[in-house]
Amino acid sequence: MRRTPHRPLAAAHAVGLAAALVPTLAAAAPGDVVVRESFDGAALPAGWTPVAGTWQVSGGKLTNTAPGTLSRITFGTHLEDFRAEATIRFDAVTNSSRWAGLVLDTAPDGTVPWSQAIMRSASTATNGIEFAQRTEASTWNVTDTAAAPHDAGTGRDIRVAIEVHGSRATWSFDGKTVLSTTKLRRSASGVFGFIADGAKISVDDVTVTRLDPLPVTQPDGALPLTVAHRGYSAVAPENTLAAVEAGVRAGAEYVEIDAQTTRDGVPVVMHDNTVDRTTEGTGDISTLTAAQVTALDAGAWFSPAFAGQKVPTLGQVLDLIRTSGSTLLLEIKGPETRAETARILDEVRSRGMTRQVLVQSFDEQVLRDARAIAPEIPLGLLRGAVDADPVATAKAFGVVTYNPSAAALLTRPDAVSRLNAAGIAVMPYTVNDAATWRKLADAGVDAIITDRAGELAGWRSGQAAPSVTVSVPGQLRRYVPAPVAVSARDASAVSVTLDGARIDPAAPLDPRSLAAGTHELVATATGPGGTASASAKFEVVVDVTGVRVLVAEAGARPEQTATILRHLDAGHFDQAADAVRRAGFAPELERILLADLALIAGR
Repeated sequence: MRRTPHRPLAAAHAVGLAAALVPTLAAAAPGDVVVRESFDGAALPAGWTPVAGTWQVSGGKLTNTAPGTLSRITFGTHLEDFRAEATIRFDAVTNSSRWAGLVLDTAPDGTVPWSQAIMRSASTATNGIEFAQRTEASTWNVTDTAAAPHDAGTGRDIRVAIEVHGSRATWSFDGKTVLSTTKLRRSASGVFGFIADGAKISVDDVTVTRLDPLPVTQPDGALPLTVAHRGYSAVAPENTLAAVEAGVRAGAEYVEIDAQTTRDGVPVVMHDNTVDRTTEGTGDISTLTAAQVTALDAGAWFSPAFAGQKVPTLGQVLDLIRTSGSTLLLEIKGPETRAETARILDEVRSRGMTRQVLVQSFDEQVLRDARAIAPEIPLGLLRGAVDADPVATAKAFGVVTYNPSAAALLTRPDAVSRLNAAGIAVMPYTVNDAATWRKLADAGVDAIITDRAGELAGWRSGQAAPSVTVSVPGQLRRYVPAPVAVSARDASAVSVTLDGARIDPAAPLDPRSLAAGTHELVATATGPGGTASASAKFEVVVDVTGVRVLVAEAGARPEQTATILRHLDAGHFDQAADAVRRAGFAPELERILLADLALIAGR
């Protein structure tokens, strides 16, 4: 297993989820608070811009004045890595499915598209917590949902915290991690905001903290990420837009393609030096113009269903990847001249995608040129074998990933931990069977390059350790049944016990049958990846009303019930206890009533 120390990410690492975006080589200063606002003034703070609905500062909080549709306000400046926190309260909702939350990336004027992290007032619903996107067409794309530990309800302050690193994000609800995503849509200049739909809300204590980028290496115990080799090339023709899109849809954190330059200096996407194998054309790419290459059909050879898929330019692939949430693993095929390498890197830089592309190559000169031309773009070294000292080799080329043949790596699995300890990720190629995926995962590799991106993503989900949360109100009174909220991920079975005895988690807890005092719920989730458990404690609180309810529902003779209630109302608890003993209640009920009366009497 890897032994690399990692700065913990609030949640995603704990469940082995991982990320799409590659960290920059120079870390940002951690801990800088760029927004801190408690709304102590009488007016909106400078830089806070209402874009829909009416927003104001009232009573030391930011509020919208009515439960309108998509009320929004923007603030702040663009950050790639940050933690945004706020206390949000629903003051009124048009119905329990209405929602509010943080906008994580939006144009300063609030126009589409934007990305958001929201909660419903009925937040224990299966979609009570969401990551979602408002698209250019003003439609919704909900990428991830989960249930919160308890309902936000109305009139209740909820501390919301969202940690974002590029396209990955983690949602924290009152200090508990509830959801992670690797599909957050980002822009080059988006700012922050708050949003409410069908809800009047109050917002307070807003902070936005700049964070370091995450390391490219995975944390100990995390399963390897998926790298879609030449796109999802098992189901679509390699290195086409169809294959790239299929890899993204399959959930691949990285999509790998090959780029080389035409005679007239345009980077196009193709593995071979010639167009012969995957198109109807012939000839070396370096002797053909971009117009000639991109006119060729690159899909019909694979299947008639893909006839008409043209050879794409690198620019077309970058434009597709930019809003996908995946990272492009861009192999520059050698030999390329320095000028040709510069042209390829300019395509990345001109789109502001240096954080969303990792350049790799077998060609050592290409890597030297790339580091000199664009030092901000991270690099990976492709190797057919494992070097005698892979760490020294990786450092010599200034790469952040070392990507050898899987067969070679499995003869030297110790190289993984050595590379990871030096902060260098390992992404072996090209592996298409589950048995080898397992061996590489056991060796601790950070990602696996595969033609079968969907199958690897599915295998990883099946191997992931389950997670589970359980919650219940902290205090229960005899006369108020309470729901148990259980949420699990990557689990094939979930069981819940109450004080060690198994219960039906779908049935509300009935405090009438529980002893006064503290009780404990334990939820256990099991799945292919192991077992996880969580617990929640609550207290059964007794009072006169609770005793009255138990007595009234017990079915004693009317005169016995009246006697007990008369003593209760008069505060004669000893006489009430004597009357309980004479009433002939079931032994368990009698025990509970007598214990409650003793507590009320202060004994």
